[in-house]
Amino acid sequence: MSALPSPVPDEAAHAPAPALQSVAGDAASPEALRRLSHSLAADPGKSVKSQRKALELLKAALAAIRVNDFERGAQRAIAALQIDETSGLAWHVLAICQEKANQFGPAIHAYEAALKLLPDHSDIAHDLGRLAQRLGYLEIAEKLLLKFLAANPGHIEATNNLACVMRDQRRYGDAIETLRTMLQIEPESPVLWNSLGTVLSDEGRPAEALTFFEEALRLDPGFSKARYNRANVRRPLGDTAGALEDLEAALPGAEGPYEVAMMNMARALLLMGEGRAQEGFEAYEVRFDPNLPEALRVAVPAPRWNPAEQDIRGRRLLVVGEQGIADELIFGNCLGDVIEAVGPEGQVFVAVEERMVGLFQRRWPEAVVGGHKAVRLEGRLTRYIPFGEDLPEGERPDFWVPMGSLLAVYRPSVDSFPRHGGIIRPDPDRVARWKRELDALGPELKVGLHWKSLVMTGSRAAYFASSFKLWEPILRTPGCRMINLQCGDVAEDLAAAEAAGVSIWTPPINLKDDLEDVAALSVACDLVVGPGIAGTNIAAASGARTWLVAAPDDWHLMKTDRYVFYPEARVFRRGAVNGWPAVIDEMRKALDEAVERGWNDA
Repeated sequence: MSALPSPVPDEAAHAPAPALQSVAGDAASPEALRRLSHSLAADPGKSVKSQRKALELLKAALAAIRVNDFERGAQRAIAALQIDETSGLAWHVLAICQEKANQFGPAIHAYEAALKLLPDHSDIAHDLGRLAQRLGYLEIAEKLLLKFLAANPGHIEATNNLACVMRDQRRYGDAIETLRTMLQIEPESPVLWNSLGTVLSDEGRPAEALTFFEEALRLDPGFSKARYNRANVRRPLGDTAGALEDLEAALPGAEGPYEVAMMNMARALLLMGEGRAQEGFEAYEVRFDPNLPEALRVAVPAPRWNPAEQDIRGRRLLVVGEQGIADELIFGNCLGDVIEAVGPEGQVFVAVEERMVGLFQRRWPEAVVGGHKAVRLEGRLTRYIPFGEDLPEGERPDFWVPMGSLLAVYRPSVDSFPRHGGIIRPDPDRVARWKRELDALGPELKVGLHWKSLVMTGSRAAYFASSFKLWEPILRTPGCRMINLQCGDVAEDLAAAEAAGVSIWTPPINLKDDLEDVAALSVACDLVVGPGIAGTNIAAASGARTWLVAAPDDWHLMKTDRYVFYPEARVFRRGAVNGWPAVIDEMRKALDEAVERGWNDA
């Protein structure tokens, strides 16, 4: 697995929209298994006796794969490898079994072993390329797919998948050209039309994408991937009923458990976005489905709390933060409820991102707050709680629960979301220090500015990114001084603003890691603006005056005109088509009004 690094991202904003479905092919499809059977029949083996035994085992493994018994298939492949560890076919069969069993790390190792032993078997490169793409290793996936296409030029599935890799790298022009060229040869391929739609959807062009999904469905009305993808563009375009209808129609035709899980994820987000809180939050448990590559595993030596069966009054409960920084903040909405539920005789432990421990502890002094850590084990993200392991035996948690799962217990309706004094609390001494720093910059209103997420893979770009140039109307607002709160490398953006005559003050801190100062500085500002990324969530959760730009299908609004998790924040909703310029203009007008009539009346 050394060829595939295992980064653990920690800068995600809210969990992204469900992944587009466009990758073609399946390592365990009937056609793929037939090809493997033919390869087995042609394998000469090292001797008649070893050949017979190994072939019998591998044939049994293929039979197990055909009935989805991947554990038995893996056992048979391993037995064949014990006879001959240099059998590339045995490694390939083992890799397929491990991939289908969601053992992604071992599957990658087995595919690599098979490819090394059988460098001329291009199917192995294609299978490994698909898995690498699914896990986000895009450069490696591209190399493997190009290797396959060199041996199989004009292959529809591989060309389609190569275009999908380009799309996920945000090389939209290359992806469109790759698909367009193949469509000239295969104009009746619904797979290619579907993938073309995903490129446009990913690029933030849902209305145009809709046309191509509908063409794919015209060619193949039972094409579940296209129906699912159409659902994901119908909702931001305002057709929620049509989106739900498409999702429910797509589910029976899903190809394998991964697609089922992804479609159920889309359905959960849609239900939550429609304000069907109880139903949506319960459906959102799909995020732990092991068939999703990024499904979180939690390594805690305690049973998971079942609210229907276990009373936690007087018990010790560990609440484990999940997903990105922003999600820990919105899910923290229920911490007060669970602290009250255990009562004074109980104890709540809260595991959050290490950089936010002090912010949570200050807000919830009744709880014990510590940091969690994450590692990749067998290709899967696993979270563990070091501070919990250090507790004496008799003081460790009785139960644990994912932080987001508290919503189904304590927020059964939109009306059950309370107004609150903030999810986290900045250090008041830091707030006072930053107020002095900002006052020294002059009398203008101090506006903290965010404009993009650090995680810009796939469809996140359409949801959270915006060209810095688009923010120019905000930057030039008379009576305002812009404060850079954007983490990451933004030197080019700041230089462009300076060249245009706009001065943006950058604080002398690490905006990625110094979250205590980011929170305090946000509160010290008169206003913080930006899309719903980690930084704007820190501001809103700290109680800072915050203006959030919401995507057209942002589920956190739950069919209201506000972020229900931050009732004091003001929402500017972006349209699905060319929405950024309009929403920036709307925000600029609101900012002009605030400056003109005095901030306290805005």
